[in-house]
Amino acid sequence: MTETLVKNKLYIDGREATYTDERNLLEVIRKAGIEVPTFCYRPDLTIYGGCRMCVVEIEGRGVQASCSVPPEPGLKVRVNTEKTRRVRKVALELLLANHNRECTTCEKSNNCELQELTQKMGIRDVRFGKREIELPIDDSNPSIVRDPNKCILCGDCVRMCKEVQGQNVLDFVNRGSETVVSPAYGKNMGDVDCVYCGQCTSVCPTGALTIKSEIDNAWAAVLNQQKVVVAQIAPAVRVALGEAFGFKPGENTIGLIVAALKKIGFNQIFDTSFAADMTIMEETTEFITRLQNKEKLPLFTSCCPAWVRFAEFRYPQLLKHLSTCKSPQQMFGSIAKKYLTKEYNIDPENLTVVSIMPCTAKKAEAQRNEFKNNGIQDVDIVLTTQELIRMIKEAGIDFSNIEPEPLDTPFGILTGAGVIFGSSGGVSEAVVRTAYEMVTGKPLEKFAVTEARGLDKFKELTVDIEGLKVKIAIVNGLQEANDLIERIEKGEAHYDIIEVMACPGGCIGGAGQPQSCKDTSIKKNRSKGLYKADVELPIHKSHENPQVQNLYKKWLESPNSKIAHELLHTHYKSKRRISGENIELTSGDIEEKKSEIAVCVGTCCYIKGSYDFMEGLVKRIKDNNLEDKVKVKATFCFENCGKSPTISVDGELVSNAVPEKAGEIFEKYIASKFNLE
Repeated sequence: MTETLVKNKLYIDGREATYTDERNLLEVIRKAGIEVPTFCYRPDLTIYGGCRMCVVEIEGRGVQASCSVPPEPGLKVRVNTEKTRRVRKVALELLLANHNRECTTCEKSNNCELQELTQKMGIRDVRFGKREIELPIDDSNPSIVRDPNKCILCGDCVRMCKEVQGQNVLDFVNRGSETVVSPAYGKNMGDVDCVYCGQCTSVCPTGALTIKSEIDNAWAAVLNQQKVVVAQIAPAVRVALGEAFGFKPGENTIGLIVAALKKIGFNQIFDTSFAADMTIMEETTEFITRLQNKEKLPLFTSCCPAWVRFAEFRYPQLLKHLSTCKSPQQMFGSIAKKYLTKEYNIDPENLTVVSIMPCTAKKAEAQRNEFKNNGIQDVDIVLTTQELIRMIKEAGIDFSNIEPEPLDTPFGILTGAGVIFGSSGGVSEAVVRTAYEMVTGKPLEKFAVTEARGLDKFKELTVDIEGLKVKIAIVNGLQEANDLIERIEKGEAHYDIIEVMACPGGCIGGAGQPQSCKDTSIKKNRSKGLYKADVELPIHKSHENPQVQNLYKKWLESPNSKIAHELLHTHYKSKRRISGENIELTSGDIEEKKSEIAVCVGTCCYIKGSYDFMEGLVKRIKDNNLEDKVKVKATFCFENCGKSPTISVDGELVSNAVPEKAGEIFEKYIASKFNLE
């Protein structure tokens, strides 16, 4: 008798199981309450099927990777059989054979998927020989450390970097037993166009990619009696840190975090949400001015350092559209180093500002030259949420049972608008709340802008400010940002303000947070926690923060004033590279540039030194502060190979532009044009 196949029904270990929109057997099996091990499967990434840990036995088909098989009516699946257990164990032993097994000193110890699965499967001995060659550890990146000896070639980082962030910094290199995951041409992570978002570390199941730790620096600061150490806590940290101590995702533990930091030895604890309120005051004023003058639109937000770096490398022509506001982290650092040093009557060198951030890119941001004053960083140390968790545990603090403590004044006064910065759409919503009242002079009765909320990669909304239509786009993930920019440049889309966050879901999904990649509900609950905090706070609009008002009244005068610009704003410049060489090209202001130089980098010109010529030329342009007036770009053949290297200056071909003539050509064509002495 033929068995009737029922639509959307199959059998797992002899029991009926239904499926709806699950994309593979793995998801159906997990929905049925059976946890199948995987290394290379992530719900938000394409299916790879390389680790072979999720194998199941399918009647009539044999052993197959469940992540690569779509569900079909009537399938009879066995999860744990003699064959599947043997395949998994052999696969795991092979991974362990080439893995650095010094687990006790590994950054990911007790948080390593390979370690956890090895224990679950009871593997106590590895029968296969270990690779003899020890590969060098790459710590050249300011945010990320890469240890290829711990890589299991799952490809999660490769797909995350390519599919979500659109960067393609990492890929498989070499073949067979020589295969490694690395930047192209064997380069280090610090020598490529990595944006430091750290999302590769968030999906890495082992210690192959980890966050560069600043824990020792933080301990050294708090234990130094000569230092006054202040901390700022980013909004997203409060709804994630507690997960490491048994709290549910989204539970607001800000009071406990403050108490823990005080016990560790920090002198003052403030909230980055206060600086987010400052950002809204400055950015909203900037946006309204641009909107009224119909210039430099759309305005792109500049809170996310990974997005800023992405724009510097990929879209330097858009840099004039970025808000000139520093990020909340850097605004806080600037204010702290100016204001608190006077309050405490101490030298700026003796004030240490420590950021507690959900983001790895903040580490690199703090080290940028734009955010230093007389060689001193505005923000001295950046700890991720994960690093603070480790410090709390190292200090022996019983986080769940300590008494919560309040934030310190003056920078512990915050609004709900500042808190929601931590979720994608929060910046736009905070801008709308303040922009409405700045433009109309009337109170905004309903402060929630629900259309801006949610974790979709792309959202758009139009806000009506008494007849003034403001069109807003919100994206998270740099590939999504890239796609949006392409549509804008093709004339297919138009917006007035665009919020960009590099990490999925915004800061709540930052790489410095406890892991959330395998369970999408975690980020959703963190986001809900921030909006709940917004509702529970007495003030919901940045411009109503009394300490923000006081700061302007006593010191900054008004948003976008001269002193506010000097302290709270900056400008970014092109960092576009040519074929991986460390040559930064100037972009010039699209509207105001007065000269354009094109340098041929074709074969003949390259052989005769056009790269070196370009490097010398760019250096002279920078030394004379002409980056905004002279645009330098690389191009290919001018069909003048017999007189190479060839360049074009404002359309005029210049032959024999060898490196030794960089100074001479600069003087003749650039210095004379701009009347340089």
